[in-house]
Amino acid sequence: MKRAPGRGRSSTVVGLVLLAVMLFPVYWTVNASLQPAGNTLQGGWFPSHPDLSGYVTALRDQGGNLVTSLVVSLGSVVLSLGLAAPAAHALAHFPLRGINLVLFGILVAQMVPSIAVANALYGAYQDLGLLNSYAGLVLADSTAGVPFAIIIMRSFMRSIPREIIDAARVDGAGRLRVFRSVVLPMSTNATITAAVFTFLFTWSDFLFALTLTTTDTVRPITLSIYEYLGAHTNQWNAVMATSVMASVPAAVLLVVAQRRVASLI
Repeated sequence: MKRAPGRGRSSTVVGLVLLAVMLFPVYWTVNASLQPAGNTLQGGWFPSHPDLSGYVTALRDQGGNLVTSLVVSLGSVVLSLGLAAPAAHALAHFPLRGINLVLFGILVAQMVPSIAVANALYGAYQDLGLLNSYAGLVLADSTAGVPFAIIIMRSFMRSIPREIIDAARVDGAGRLRVFRSVVLPMSTNATITAAVFTFLFTWSDFLFALTLTTTDTVRPITLSIYEYLGAHTNQWNAVMATSVMASVPAAVLLVVAQRRVASLI
């Protein structure tokens, strides 16, 4: 049954309108970042004379915080995948008792409010000297990354034919060799998907950054933007430029990894 041409055009128009509505904040942020310093709400719809002074100010004030977020995010990805990959493999292929109970515990861990985790970690970090540290933020952000990565990777690893693993074992490969040389290469899409979302969780984290950092020594970009608003309310171009720069790594990562994520879905 062929689709009516008019209905197809209507769906396209509705889709374009919805896309425009969703992308308008992005457009306005970029537009505002290219306006001269001051109240950018009075700026035009298009910057006829783009001014990069906002980016210069943002790089000067927030460059170090962007690097901090990048270090913490990459560290959280490495730690989360380092713990989640072998755990997912064990839960998918080992004949362990109580696997359903373990999976239920992982799901429950995902549902625990972040504020409860942050408050619990604050007291422990104060005793361990992990406040205002990269390691502390990496560990905290991994509490969200590890459960998610386990769920994603286990679901994919279960689809790997058992015959392939048995063939590797017959050829003399041990459990570690099977995991490293067979399971992980076949789970590339799941691993990349887990890494992307773990990076996004960490990059956009605000609560752990607010709770577990009390000085300017280690300050992720999400928290610094929040505080930047109060200090630069008359320099909206710098504030918007900071927002644009903070969005670029996540956007680039999604564009690069979209095929891997789509193939997994």
